[in-house]
Amino acid sequence: MNKKRTKGEGTLRKRQDGRWEGRIVVGYNEKSLPITKCVTAKTKTECSTKLEALKEQYGRSSDRIKADMPFGDWIDFWYQTYCRHTLRITTRTDYENRIYNHIIPEIGKIPLNRLSQSDLQQFYAKEKTDGRKLHAKTYGKGLSDRTIRGIHANCRTALQRAVQDGLIRTNPAVGCKLPPKKAREMQVLTQNEILRFLHQAKEEGYYELFLLELGTGMRRGEILALKWSDLNFKTGELRIERQVYIIKAEVIISAPKTKASIRTVILPPSLIKTLAVYKETVDSEWMFPSPTDNGRPRNPSSVRKRLQLILERAGCKKVRFHDLRHTFATMALEHGMDVKTLSATIGHVSSATTLDIYSHITDTMQRQAAVHIDRKIGGTDARMPTEKREERKDTSPVEFTPYKPKIRKPGTGCVTMINDHLYEGRYTPTNAYGKRESHNIYAKTREECEEKLAEMIAEVKTQIKAEKEKMTG
Repeated sequence: MNKKRTKGEGTLRKRQDGRWEGRIVVGYNEKSLPITKCVTAKTKTECSTKLEALKEQYGRSSDRIKADMPFGDWIDFWYQTYCRHTLRITTRTDYENRIYNHIIPEIGKIPLNRLSQSDLQQFYAKEKTDGRKLHAKTYGKGLSDRTIRGIHANCRTALQRAVQDGLIRTNPAVGCKLPPKKAREMQVLTQNEILRFLHQAKEEGYYELFLLELGTGMRRGEILALKWSDLNFKTGELRIERQVYIIKAEVIISAPKTKASIRTVILPPSLIKTLAVYKETVDSEWMFPSPTDNGRPRNPSSVRKRLQLILERAGCKKVRFHDLRHTFATMALEHGMDVKTLSATIGHVSSATTLDIYSHITDTMQRQAAVHIDRKIGGTDARMPTEKREERKDTSPVEFTPYKPKIRKPGTGCVTMINDHLYEGRYTPTNAYGKRESHNIYAKTREECEEKLAEMIAEVKTQIKAEKEKMTG
């Protein structure tokens, strides 16, 4: 029986042509697939010697990994070797920011075996008061409690790996005092706010997007990644199996973070009818395409900004996009949906997560159920205060006239102010070959830009029509 090689030693095997091959993993690519290097030789001994040399060149070098190495070198080695290839791109960005912009510059020179709990505690305190590298005037000089906890998590995990590898005896990060973990305050819209919000959203061309959000509680990235092929208009089944997010100002499409996020929800008939009418106005495979390029989904950042503008114009309190998800979940629980069904609908890993987040709603429901049972059994007429439900039952009529912004009609292009003396007009149609192509003009004033844009659109449409006739003729 062959002896099993330990992790990091590489593999050694005899090929069909009689030669021996040695192979090691030297890293991982962007898709988390291993990058390998290999050597070959006529004999096993020669191949083993070459493999050792290859490991010294690309693998873990015993001369570099020592107990007295700088902590910055160790946490870099830990991240690149044990961690990076296991993370999603968005998580990877957060790790790299904490490690290379905060941890290594501040405590990276301290030897690994001399790093103490006091060093870490002083480091956290300094970062809390004066650790922000960007936007200090806007957000203050200190880092948030959440960022401090993230920095500590990276240090603790990297140091625990050093303990496992025998480089240090104990983990100095264990026992550090951290800022308290605070959950973000949950806010939900009242029924009157929802009505005003949807009225304003309709005026600005975002009615179907936010109506679907309030009817399903999807995450922002999930709803923007929907395609028309995901919706079965006959059965009302909507399949959620992808999401979009932003990396360095670029829209990325990927699978959801967890298996529970891949799910199917059932839409009510009224919402299906609304989407069916909306579909006739959309010439794209995406349900909510980008207004400048319908071959791509909308940018999540632009939707966030538009949400705040609609809330302001509708006279609603300022909430996050994620609070629309909370609004749906709260309404669902109040109208009798059980926690298990809600958990599957909004894509939580387990019902325990749902109960933890919406415990204040379920507690109120349980107290009300106890009162109802007591009325039936004991004949009492006790009434319990339901402040949460009264807040949600805001049904008194409110006069509201939505603000009507100027919305450009489809096919008229767009005008952008580049600076005080320059405007850009852009028209991005689908050409005769089925591909999107942009046409641009520039002018010193908006009026001049609008005139040039209209002329250019007419010329481009004539050109596309002629090319189509030439292709079919």
